[in-house]
Amino acid sequence: MFSAYKNYFWRQMKTLKDLKIIFLGTPDFAVASLDALVQAGAHIAAVVTAPDKPSGRGLQLQASAVKRYALEKNIPVLQPEKLKNPSFIEALKLYKADLQVVVAFRMLPEAVWNMPPMGTINVHASLLPQYRGAAPINWAVINGEKETGVTTFKLKHEIDTGDILQQEKIEILPDDNAGTIHDKLMMEGAQLLVKTIEGLANEMIVEKPQPITDAELKHAPKIFKEDCKINWLKDAESIHNLIRGLSPYPTAYTFLKDKQLKIFKSRYELTTTNVPVSGMDSDQKSYLRFAANNGWIYVEELQLEGKKRMSVGEFLKGFR
Repeated sequence: MFSAYKNYFWRQMKTLKDLKIIFLGTPDFAVASLDALVQAGAHIAAVVTAPDKPSGRGLQLQASAVKRYALEKNIPVLQPEKLKNPSFIEALKLYKADLQVVVAFRMLPEAVWNMPPMGTINVHASLLPQYRGAAPINWAVINGEKETGVTTFKLKHEIDTGDILQQEKIEILPDDNAGTIHDKLMMEGAQLLVKTIEGLANEMIVEKPQPITDAELKHAPKIFKEDCKINWLKDAESIHNLIRGLSPYPTAYTFLKDKQLKIFKSRYELTTTNVPVSGMDSDQKSYLRFAANNGWIYVEELQLEGKKRMSVGEFLKGFR
């Protein structure tokens, strides 16, 4: 009897306003999705975000981007230290949400993601099953991909393996870096999320298991400092892609006169003439270049340790 009533109840839902949603996220990337839902009229019962963290010179507590947005919109905020904390689980249950949405947040325990009757959906910045992991945008650019996208999918036990709901592709242009792709996918993901939830409310979306493909699965693990150090023995295109795939953060780096040199923007030139491996060359006016194994990497924007970010022209005016 209850099951029949429950099915009838869901069939009556036709708009975002009919669903009580809990939103889980922390950075600016998540704010775009939260704002898109709010602007579309969604009923956001509460948001779950990271605890305030000390930041800046004074180490004053700073709220996450999602918390700041939620407070502006008078949305209740939960900030659990531990997601398995019984008091947090009970507080979450009190909202009796129909659906949960996760965008750029921590890995959830089953007690959380399996709580609402419609489950929990995630917005992931890749075309799953490719680039599962913490840094899909960076690795897609580092690997020289020509396209990427966003995926909405249902959460389950294994990370980023749940059934796909919808996907949207975008082109990665030669001048793109991780920052520009982040901004493009942030907006694409926000719009796709609204479409996905509207489709779920109207029972117009069929969940599809992630395809088993013969193509090699590329992963997107968390990036550590050692991943950012440039290996000048590699080919010029790979080094150039590493630089743009880590720009503006966490940034590729090398060393110049025993000081760390971050490189934010580059171009490359292939050559058949021998170049001095691990060599540096400059006219002291307009260019600074490093030798790769098949050409040159020309630095266009950089930051020397202890200095501000600047163009190569500005840098060369004060550096010899």
